This record gives sequence, C-alpha cells and structure tokens, in this order.
Amino acid sequence: MKYTQLGRTGLKVSRLVLGTMNFGPLTDEADSHSIMDAALDAGVNFFDTANVYGWGENKGRTEEILGSWFAKGGDRRDKVVLATKVYGDMTAENNGWPNHDRLSALSIRRAVDASLRRLRTDHIDLYQFHHVDRNTPWDEIWQAMDVLVAQGKILYAGSSNFAGWHIAGANEAAARRGSLGLVSEQCLYNLAERRAEMEVVPAAEHYGLGVIPWSPLHGGLLGGALRKEREGGGTRSTGGRSADALADARTRERIQAYEDLLDKHGLAPGEAALAWLLTRPGVTGPIVGPRVREQLDSAVRAVELELADELLTQLDDIFPGPGASPEAFAW
Repeated sequence: MKYTQLGRTGLKVSRLVLGTMNFGPLTDEADSHSIMDAALDAGVNFFDTANVYGWGENKGRTEEILGSWFAKGGDRRDKVVLATKVYGDMTAENNGWPNHDRLSALSIRRAVDASLRRLRTDHIDLYQFHHVDRNTPWDEIWQAMDVLVAQGKILYAGSSNFAGWHIAGANEAAARRGSLGLVSEQCLYNLAERRAEMEVVPAAEHYGLGVIPWSPLHGGLLGGALRKEREGGGTRSTGGRSADALADARTRERIQAYEDLLDKHGLAPGEAALAWLLTRPGVTGPIVGPRVREQLDSAVRAVELELADELLTQLDDIFPGPGASPEAFAW
C-alpha cells in the first residue's frame, strides 16, 4: 500500500479509502468485519463512514458495525484513521424535530457524542460536514468544533459536497479564529464526472485540503458496465445512475470507447478508473465501498497500477475535463 499526507496535515493515510456505506444495508456484520480485516491486512488505514449510514430506520447501524469491529481489539482502532460525518437528520423517520440535524452547535454536540457511542471509541480522527449548512454561521460551527478538539473528541475537520467558495468561506472564517479549518473535501469526482476540476479541486489545493473522491466508478458506470450488461451480470452496474447514463446514446458511446481502450491495454475498467484518480493533482485517495472481498482486492491492485502517459491522453480524449475556471466559461 502507498501512503500520503492528508492535505496540509502531518496525518499519513493510505491512498485508498475504505468506504463503509454498504455495511449493514448490503453487507452483513460478519462479512463487513472480514472486509475490514482484509483492508488492514492490505495496508488500508483510512476508513470512512457517516452517522446516517444504515439509512431509514437503521440510521447509525454502519457506525455500530465499525464499533463492534473495533471492540474485537487487536489494535484495530489504533491502526485506523477514522472518519465519520455530521449533518443528516438522525431522528426516527426524519420527523424534523428541531436541532437533530445540520450544523448548529447543539446539533454538532449531540451528533458527535452519539457517533462516539456507536463507534465505541473516545475520538474521531476526521469529523466531516456531510453538506454545507446555509443557515448556520461559520463562527458558530468553528466554535463548536474548537470545543470538540479541546475535549479530545475529534482531531481534524473536513467537508463533503462543498462548492469551491464554501471551502474558501469556511477556511477564511477558521483563519480569523486561529483555527486549523478544513483539511479535506469529499466530492463527487471520477473520469465521467470532472466538474470538481473547475473550482472545488483548485480551492482545495489552495487551502491545503486533501481531495477524497466519492463514487470513483460513477455508480458502476466505469466498472465495465457494458460488458456486464452483455453478460447479464453486475446488477448495480445496470441500475440506478449507471442505467440512467447508459440510456443516453452519447454516454453509451463513450463508455464503449473506454472499455475498448482498456481491453486493448489489458486493463480492468474499474481498476483503471481508480488508478486515473490517483494521478490527479490534490487527490489523497478515492473512496471504495466494497460489498464483497473481491471488490476490495481489485481496488488494492489499482493502487499499484501505473498508467502510461499515452493512455492518460486517450482517456482525456474520451472524457475531457471542463477546464480550469474561469477560462472554462469565459475568456
């Protein structure tokens, strides 16, 4: 496994992030534990979750599965850089009871204590805002986070799904307080969805945030979707976001060209898509959410995969990026 610093911090993390969103809804507790053990064995030390994972009436279940795994001991907790998220409504059936969602100081305080109980740990290494809260001022948010750092409940703060100007506003407000501010941004970023390159990635680089792409295979679209469609397998790759995208003739043509190109080079599409992200400026590591052990093994192989310059150029030809801002939309 390869490692890098998380943004401008001294924290060393693996170039692959284990996403746990499937733990509970799609992968049972025993198999989830096996995948986490395998991830550690492979050198993956960066685990990502969120308080709402488990979804619906099972919100919090994923954190509980991580907690029961940590409770097995064997230095599991000490070896893991643990990231979770705050923002979502954690009340039963999203009943909208006040102060149980978003980023008020009260909501943050309640959410972190609940996550710590479910995770069976005394601290969270990276506490991430799952979404921007347009109703809470940054001074209030940073005051709450500074208290958590002082209490030893969290070490670093990160964001997810922020625009570039949200990152700027958050870190300028933190600087005025003398706080560390955001050290990472989780965003939707992959070969087929490169809008983050316009402003989010440049803002992250400017402020020293590590970029952590989620959905690196774009819902299975970049994981050999057309081949699986022909073979009658890969239900995830032929449903949801992938199915909607493949209904568009132009997208289907691009995915066919992508799969043909990688067949020519003898590369697995999913592994190449992950390896491409690892070549991108500012990227710490993509989040992979394996449902089974084989998917984790494939992702680990991608870390060692070196893509030739010629292949990178050809991938850019198939999936051109938006270009830098403001040149992408102005002179």
